[in-house]
Amino acid sequence: MSGRVEGKVAFITGAARGQGRSHAVRLAQEGADIIAVDVCKPVSGTDLIPASTPDDLAETADLVKGLGRRIVTTEVDVRDFGALKAAVDSGVEELGRLDIVVANAGIGNGGETLDKTSEEDWQTMLDINLGGVWKAAKAGVPHLKAAGGGSIVLTSSVGGLKAYPNTGHYVAAKHGVVGLMRAFAVELGEHSIRVNSVHPTNVNTPMFMNEGTMKLFRPDLEKPTKEDFEPVAKFMHVLPIGWVEPVDISNAVLYLASDESRYVTGVTLPVDGGSLLK
Repeated sequence: MSGRVEGKVAFITGAARGQGRSHAVRLAQEGADIIAVDVCKPVSGTDLIPASTPDDLAETADLVKGLGRRIVTTEVDVRDFGALKAAVDSGVEELGRLDIVVANAGIGNGGETLDKTSEEDWQTMLDINLGGVWKAAKAGVPHLKAAGGGSIVLTSSVGGLKAYPNTGHYVAAKHGVVGLMRAFAVELGEHSIRVNSVHPTNVNTPMFMNEGTMKLFRPDLEKPTKEDFEPVAKFMHVLPIGWVEPVDISNAVLYLASDESRYVTGVTLPVDGGSLLK
């Protein structure tokens, strides 16, 4: 099967690399044009995770164009609703419509227990991983209504459905995404707009494959490697894996964005190797 989102336009946040880039490429492979945004610079409190860059976003654009699809890119912080709205409005003006919103942008920071989490880390996490998701969806809704319907996919996490230690602010934000998804689904259903969330386990991207995350998994080692923490990561899952690839999440996003899921709304879809069973 091909052309599963042929003729549609998708707005994707956090599209410079990782899952966001993968979503852009996968949807483009199936016929969609793309409105892609990313902050493309460091965010306070996330020093251990290398920041995305303008070159990363340009590479995403090249990959989409290489598939024969159109793409509009903008450097935007999802905390800035005015800039998000302007990016979406401009993209729709150029590409003609909007059918899909993928609110994917997110961060990881901290590493402390909740009673030791700083107010700055807490606020930054909530502003991006929850507030930014709301603002991305909000910016797209008028265009989806104008198109007569569409699909919104919000990126949560297995941490949006269960708790983990030392990431309480992340867990709180990702649980909040589920509430946001369900409320949007109820409010927008009458407009034929479906709203669902995806819940990845560990994904092989810079947000997961970095020194800070490795130390969370292997605090006993000063400089743990990928090989050091893979056995611990495997323990999280029922399937014999430590993590999934970005395209595994993109395939779930594609399903929720396509007409194959035309009556699916309000659903939390895990791509987790059985993590939620443990």
